Amino acid sequence: MQKITGKMALLVACLAVLWPCAGDAQDYPNRPIKMIVPISVGSITDVAARLTAQDLQVRLGQPVVVINKPGAAMVLGGSECAKSDPDGYTLCVVSPDTMSFNPLTIPNLPYNPEKDFAPVIDMYHVIEGLMTPADLGVGSIEALRAKAVAQPGKLNYGTLGERTTTDAFRQWLGEYWKTSFVAIPYKGGSEIIAALLGNTIDVTKIGVGNMTSQLKEGKIKVLALRASHRWPALAEIPTFDEAGFAAFPGGPIFWGVVVPAGTPAPIVARLHDELQAIFRGPKFTDFADQTFLEPVAGATADFAAFLKKDRQDAAILVDKYMK
Repeated sequence: MQKITGKMALLVACLAVLWPCAGDAQDYPNRPIKMIVPISVGSITDVAARLTAQDLQVRLGQPVVVINKPGAAMVLGGSECAKSDPDGYTLCVVSPDTMSFNPLTIPNLPYNPEKDFAPVIDMYHVIEGLMTPADLGVGSIEALRAKAVAQPGKLNYGTLGERTTTDAFRQWLGEYWKTSFVAIPYKGGSEIIAALLGNTIDVTKIGVGNMTSQLKEGKIKVLALRASHRWPALAEIPTFDEAGFAAFPGGPIFWGVVVPAGTPAPIVARLHDELQAIFRGPKFTDFADQTFLEPVAGATADFAAFLKKDRQDAAILVDKYMK
């Protein structure tokens, strides 16, 4: 019998460690999968996640259960994801708060997005609109700028509170236009919509999908859209870049999928391919068109590079507007 050398013994030991992972990847999945969503039931993101879970369940042949973990600026969802086993049976839906802003604004954050998560795929970017109540009588970016410059400190701007991206844009826009807006904080998007309809605020930046019915009824006026191109349903509305807002340092509001760090690469690749097929399929793209979401669904490496850039952009915003 051949004598086992030290190097051979080390190789056998390594293979013994790696073989279960390879076996797990080959058998994956063989039990239910959970999808952690760090936002409340009924939101557009929650609906998108549930549509995704339904289709993923069909493609993988195992139940995909959505678990909502709202609260604490999405820290609860991020923490639950970070402490889950890296076996492919936990998918985590994440946003700029989870991945970019929380590490910069929350002391003693119980997870590290760069070390605790492995990127899978960027789902979509939320199309935001700079908008006003129809009753304000402002029909263009130029008209809003003229009004804001003529009345510094007079126009009320709806935000989600101090040290949020909505308030950072308010401050930046005031600097950019050499004027100022009064911050009126709200707890959520539904309250901002109500304030717009009630003429309590004069302007805000928020996801357009939150108010499609009000847009159709002509109660709210969108002046510019944060999107990569003009949106067919609002083709006359300029993009932020066309409106002159390209210099704003913040990245888009994105939602993507990550898994706990250490999840086997073959499983990550399988999940990416299945999710990409879903996000590029007609069912999801039709939903995205109706709710003003811009699907991305690129390569895992592209999502990783995007997250790195988004963290850099977040650091600029936090340093200047969110301390």
